[in-house]
Amino acid sequence: MRPASELESRRLSESFGSLCAIPSPSRCEGAVAAYVRAQLEQIGVEVTEDDAGGLIGGQSGNLLARIGQRGGRSVLFCAHLDTVPHEGPVVPVIVNRAWESEGDTILGADNKAAVAVLLELARRAKLEGAPVDLELCFTVAEEPGLLGANALDVTQLRSQLGYVYDHATPIGEIIAASPTHIRWRADIRGQAAHAGISPEDGRSAITTAARAIALLPDGRLNAESTANVARIRGGGAGTNVVPEHCQVDGEVRSLEEGRAELLAEEVAERFQDAANEPSCQCDLDLTIERSFTGYKLADDEAGVVAARAALERCGYQAKMVVSGGGSDANALRAKGFDCTNLANGTQNPHQSSERVELAELEGMLNVTFALIDVLGED
Repeated sequence: MRPASELESRRLSESFGSLCAIPSPSRCEGAVAAYVRAQLEQIGVEVTEDDAGGLIGGQSGNLLARIGQRGGRSVLFCAHLDTVPHEGPVVPVIVNRAWESEGDTILGADNKAAVAVLLELARRAKLEGAPVDLELCFTVAEEPGLLGANALDVTQLRSQLGYVYDHATPIGEIIAASPTHIRWRADIRGQAAHAGISPEDGRSAITTAARAIALLPDGRLNAESTANVARIRGGGAGTNVVPEHCQVDGEVRSLEEGRAELLAEEVAERFQDAANEPSCQCDLDLTIERSFTGYKLADDEAGVVAARAALERCGYQAKMVVSGGGSDANALRAKGFDCTNLANGTQNPHQSSERVELAELEGMLNVTFALIDVLGED
């Protein structure tokens, strides 16, 4: 494996900075998708786009590019184009040999660090060839629940296995397990009334919500399960109105098989009991939606074995870790496609302190070069 040259490292960093400066909150990835397509087509790589954008109400679908026509082993690398929402433009700057955001916004290293790496991988593979065929997939709307990857037709893929670089921890970590994630929303409808003159005629949606929330599982429940009440909205026009409507959003996660579903059932029971309380008597509309399905990897899976070998060739100590978050790997594995998520060396995702060191960007690229070498030797 030939490590990244000085030119490749410099171009990687410049590409990353350009990507971060392009706004791409979920469902608004049109401009960054156009940038990625242009970069690939400039070096002679054909890019196709699926209909995921139309299905999820976004500006762009998932992009898929193929390099190599050996017809033998093919490997998929996947990165998502979207970021979480942010106020104002992202101004990426280099401080102490690390990319940061100049203002109070996110940087967008989640997941544009991986996007930049894949663009540089494409350049070398197209110009010099690669020991395996490559498929590069750039998904949309990952942040709100892996929407792009969930819409991806995996039957069109030629690859036997794939990799995602979407975990903001030190390079070397292999994500051995990821939870099942379920979102819920409770819409509570009571009866408005004058709070001073006839409060007994009202039915408070907020009181009903409060009764339920007070009894909900919350925070770290055990080593493998979490629950969170994320948002509450509602109320009347003033303090003199018994609130007629209230909406509550939350989630549950668990690495334990079936545990997330049981937690979601408990959420439903708490809200139903509160809504039926004689002092409340509110109508309840409860929505429960699975965002992604969890998984656990075996140490001897092909994707894990190859990743471990590539990491060690590049001087990293491979380590299997458990994550509380999800990635496109969850969606792909749920569809029966063998995919492994690797840490990308970025820091503080979804925060204004988000950053990635130049050395970590280069490290990600070198691991990728080593990985296709390892896979080409099998």
